[in-house]
Amino acid sequence: MARDESGSRTIANACACSSERHSRSSCRTPRAAAPWCASECRALEPPTEPALEPPMPDDAARIRTVIADDEPVARELLRRLAEQDAELEIIAECESGAQVVEAVRAMRPQLLILDVQMPGMDGFEALEALGDEEQPIVIFATAYDQHALRAFEVHAIDYLLKPFDARRFHLAVARAKGRLREETAASTRRAITALLDTVRMHKHARGERLQRLAVQRAGGTDYVQIDAVEWIEAKGAVVRVHAGGEPRVVRASLGQLERTLDPARFLRVHRSAIVALDRVRSLETNVDGGARILLASGERVPVGRTRLSSLRDRLR
Repeated sequence: MARDESGSRTIANACACSSERHSRSSCRTPRAAAPWCASECRALEPPTEPALEPPMPDDAARIRTVIADDEPVARELLRRLAEQDAELEIIAECESGAQVVEAVRAMRPQLLILDVQMPGMDGFEALEALGDEEQPIVIFATAYDQHALRAFEVHAIDYLLKPFDARRFHLAVARAKGRLREETAASTRRAITALLDTVRMHKHARGERLQRLAVQRAGGTDYVQIDAVEWIEAKGAVVRVHAGGEPRVVRASLGQLERTLDPARFLRVHRSAIVALDRVRSLETNVDGGARILLASGERVPVGRTRLSSLRDRLR
């Protein structure tokens, strides 16, 4: 066990970085991580500039905060940065999207510092799984490309682009505090919803076909595998997915879905309907020139006159 000059106990295998502005005895980065330890230790330095905002009143409650990242070293960095702010109270640490959903529902944090790229359920999917009333203020930590970062900026959602330093972290937290003071919960939820929609469509525009759809339910979101979808209908501003059982509402327009679903399997057959071609059992025509599709479930879907020729070509 290493000891500092005063003889106090320190961390075994303390870091070997050469930063002159930190005490090795206080660094908990293992020696194996030494190649980037110096940058981490510098990142942990409190900002030397004046405070970014006036302090909250003494009797203000601390901000209940959850941090989430699948990498232990990254969680450690977030924790130690958050501990520099006396107004933040860390109530949970999560290493997966599923843990985020559980922690937010159980502990109702005011602030969530959330890694985007996590295995299994990522950060975006974790937010989609939460009901509107469960959404905290979110600061995203991400290594996303610049196109996706513009989505954060457009919707006024703060993010930390990895690797980030202490000043950028505390600036993001200061902005989050401003939101907590000044903005309504509804405005925050609208911003998060718009961001999720934009990022989702951005991903699919790059050629990533939808694998599942997020469908709404009371108190949260479920996921329907694309292979189970038979058809999708629009009634006014509401879009419903038919995948067995009751139709489910999806938070996207029919046009957005048409652009992102696999065109080899799905076809828009009407201004208000998209069908899975492998679920079509027959095409029924009327004497007046109208047509309907009979699906495997027994449901019938109207076919637009201008789309009938294209449908026939695809069914051959």
